Amino acid sequence: MPGRPVPVIMDCDTGVDDALALLFAVRHPGIELRAVTCVAGNTDVDGVVRNTLTVLEQAGAPETPVARGAERPLLEPARPATHVHGTDGMGDLGLPAPARRPAEVDAVTLLRREILASPRPVTLIPTAPLTNIALLLRTHPEVTRNIERIVFMGGAVEVGNATPVAEFNVWHDPEAAAVLLTAGVPITMYGLDVFRQVVVEAEDVRRLRASGDRGARLAGELLAHRPATQGEPPEAEEAGGLGDAGAVCAVADPGGLTTRLLPVEVSLAPGPGRGQTIVDRRPRPGEAEIHHGERERPLIDVALAVDAGRYTRLYLETVGRP
Repeated sequence: MPGRPVPVIMDCDTGVDDALALLFAVRHPGIELRAVTCVAGNTDVDGVVRNTLTVLEQAGAPETPVARGAERPLLEPARPATHVHGTDGMGDLGLPAPARRPAEVDAVTLLRREILASPRPVTLIPTAPLTNIALLLRTHPEVTRNIERIVFMGGAVEVGNATPVAEFNVWHDPEAAAVLLTAGVPITMYGLDVFRQVVVEAEDVRRLRASGDRGARLAGELLAHRPATQGEPPEAEEAGGLGDAGAVCAVADPGGLTTRLLPVEVSLAPGPGRGQTIVDRRPRPGEAEIHHGERERPLIDVALAVDAGRYTRLYLETVGRP
């Protein structure tokens, strides 16, 4: 029914921008956050669990179930991004330890339970390497009957960050990303092409940091750790990129995102292209298809443009809500 909150489950490797995404999801009235699952990525999986529980407590949602998931990709060792997110994955802000423990079930079990128990189809929002999601889809394919859509932060049409062509979440576990693309449900790729565009200006960051609300204040501290200009140290400027949080904004307000249904595949071969999301934007088949026949590739909604100001305003209005 129109106006009812969207049931959402997030799968995170909670570093700085996953935390920004969680703060938004907890506070937006159009989102019902049913659960959060954790996977190794920005930091090790135990650190991700700790960070996720802390953020939920700071945001005022201490009862949201949280589960520990995969501690490494399907095939490769974990390769954390602590050089970006700090040694604790949260900008080394010295946040308090959480007061509660995660659920006693693992991430895949919690995902299955919450998806099948939801009265309405669930939207999954992975903002992390897709290991947990791949394990879920392969172990419990029946969950797809109650998944409305998967909106994942990952991939890139143009330029990568982990490599010149590969985005970190997909590069960290390319096989898992390839499994996701064959899920058989509608998928939206919120990739680096839009990820980098949504920025909170310095004045708003300073206002959040001075807030009397601890959730809003945490958002300000996290944004101050995420300089809007790639490669600049945090102290160089206070404007901060929303990063992963933009994917959650796209669920709350899909009208701010311009997408196109396109064939996408993940490069799995060893070498410099591994982990690239190959997005076919050609208007017609080329010589490879003419000579060798067209291959079947998944069609997904690829984000090509974003109304950055619209999502920034939405984020600021939402995280300021107690």
